[in-house]
Amino acid sequence: EVQLVESGGGLVQAGGSLTLSCATSGFTFGGYAIGWFRQAPGKEREGVSCISISPGVTYYADSVKGRFTISSANAKVYLQMDSLKPEDTAFYYCAATTLNRGHCSGYGFVAHVMDYWGKGTPVTVSS
Repeated sequence: EVQLVESGGGLVQAGGSLTLSCATSGFTFGGYAIGWFRQAPGKEREGVSCISISPGVTYYADSVKGRFTISSANAKVYLQMDSLKPEDTAFYYCAATTLNRGHCSGYGFVAHVMDYWGKGTPVTVSS
């Protein structure tokens, strides 16, 4: 059984940093695109960042490029979030899909092709 469990969310002031973690089980990273979506109140769920191991590709939404860094190690996926802004406030979800359904790009990392989801972790950035 595939499981994705997020942790690391919380409250932080603007300009601060947080690191989200996604612990995975039930599958191996090769052949999957894994990453993070977020959803703010009243808004659609958007792809934030994605990583695939084979091939080695990362993707960042324009809104987080240069501020967020995705990485993976030991069956975990991390999202280092720096220079946080109030508009980064949202529920953050870890998600995964096989590379024959999606991939790490702006048009390939979209909610409707993801096979697996975590329950999410909240991030609140105060101004």
